[in-house]
Amino acid sequence: MKKNKIYLPIFLAIATSIGVFIGSNLNYQNKSALLFGNHSQEQKIKKLINFIEYDYVDNVNTDSLLDGTIKNIINKLDPHSVYIPAKQHTEITEKMNGKFVGIGIQFRMTNDSLAVINTIKNGPSEKVGLKAGDRILIADKDTLFGKKLKSDAIISILKGESNSTVSLQIYRKTTKETLTFKVERDEVPIKSIDAAYLLKDDIGYIKLHNFIATSYIEFKKELIKLKSKGMETLILDLRGNTGGFIGVTTQIIDEFLVDNKLIVFTKNNKGAIEKIFASDKGEFEDGKVYVLIDEDSASASEILAGALQDNDKGIIVGRRSFGKGLVQQDMQLGDGSSVRLTIARYYTPTGRSIQKPYKLNHKSEYYSDDFQKRYLQGELTNVDSIQKIDSLKFVTPKGKIVYGGGGIIPDVFVPIDTTTAFNNYHFSLMSDFVFNYVDNHRGEFEHKSIYVFMNTFDFYDEISKKYINEINKSFHSKEKNSDDIKHYLKAMFARELYNDNGFYQVLNTKDKVINKVLELEHRN
Repeated sequence: MKKNKIYLPIFLAIATSIGVFIGSNLNYQNKSALLFGNHSQEQKIKKLINFIEYDYVDNVNTDSLLDGTIKNIINKLDPHSVYIPAKQHTEITEKMNGKFVGIGIQFRMTNDSLAVINTIKNGPSEKVGLKAGDRILIADKDTLFGKKLKSDAIISILKGESNSTVSLQIYRKTTKETLTFKVERDEVPIKSIDAAYLLKDDIGYIKLHNFIATSYIEFKKELIKLKSKGMETLILDLRGNTGGFIGVTTQIIDEFLVDNKLIVFTKNNKGAIEKIFASDKGEFEDGKVYVLIDEDSASASEILAGALQDNDKGIIVGRRSFGKGLVQQDMQLGDGSSVRLTIARYYTPTGRSIQKPYKLNHKSEYYSDDFQKRYLQGELTNVDSIQKIDSLKFVTPKGKIVYGGGGIIPDVFVPIDTTTAFNNYHFSLMSDFVFNYVDNHRGEFEHKSIYVFMNTFDFYDEISKKYINEINKSFHSKEKNSDDIKHYLKAMFARELYNDNGFYQVLNTKDKVINKVLELEHRN
């Protein structure tokens, strides 16, 4: 091991929203804080809670009161330090660890019935024979139909201890049978890669929606698979990716950079600097890469984009990223709750801090207004509207000028699409329409590949016309059969039939950022 080199371990921490998380192997002490200690300030809080609990005139839930107090303290810090109550801890840990114990299905409530959308590949339900479209009527002694159950209630019934068994009574609509399956609960993976496929003969595409504990393993597997199919250029889509574990992120970055290139460094409140370097084991060091970012790409996504940009590796395409350059660590409070506390700032290889300005105790006000400010200033539609601070100008080894002070500015700008006719109010209705149509016509789609689907779906616009009529009836509108709506409808059908991978294969055919990449490739 070279001096000062750190070889990219996986960090196990937790996250709730935008963030990058760091572990004790960067010499930050893994402090597990007890709620009450010997300090006078802590004793003051303990005495106050005791007074309220034993002497206050009304009954008060002191646990809830204390939670509120802690939240109020944390809210006076930076925008990314947060308090995580104990009841949320398990869910967040499962999400960030990339797995949970359950039966392995995607589901939805339709007409007061619990319908299976898909079974997770190689999961417990698929192994025993559950299929898309099955209605789960009873789980052990719990009736699941006719109750308008919420997702949380359903999940609590279907999840359980590993190796425990649940008896499911299901109705199979395609054969009009009532069947019983005994499903043994097991670990079910939570995927962080939404899609991975070849766009062209030698151009691959991977969409990564966050950096969880299993993301590097997922990414490496898909990278090798695409290379084996002839990929020489990779489009890595980090749009909407709000971050995750810094260790996992640097492992992925290491696949692109040659040995001993600086990936990122952090600085804490004592001025201590910790650096992470690339190793000599990158799978795509000689490959060409485009990284797609937008205003929702944050934290770990920005570390990746900044590391490649500062090392003159690849091309960053899209719009200026979120601007989050703070590092958090999970501090346990002893009762199942924790504080995700900012302990350092991170910097790109040239020395850039990409953290946008913030004021203490102004969390909600600043961050809720940021997107609107960018839009009103024209930044999302015009590259010349991006504010650059000359005092925060940096230069890469090959002479490219880059800027700090708030997000990663892409090498190639692509404006936000303001012309699409598809609006958010369509989504719920479209989701219901697609499920119901597929549910009533499963035989038409069986054994049809995604490639056949893409070339033949709704060739005469019969399905899209039916959907448009339903929109107009539901919303008393006069919507036309626009290309945007037809395109998104097709993508939603692909998701229902082929999961997210199919969804993005359809959607990306008209994606302006991806088309810009293909245009750049054609020029070269």
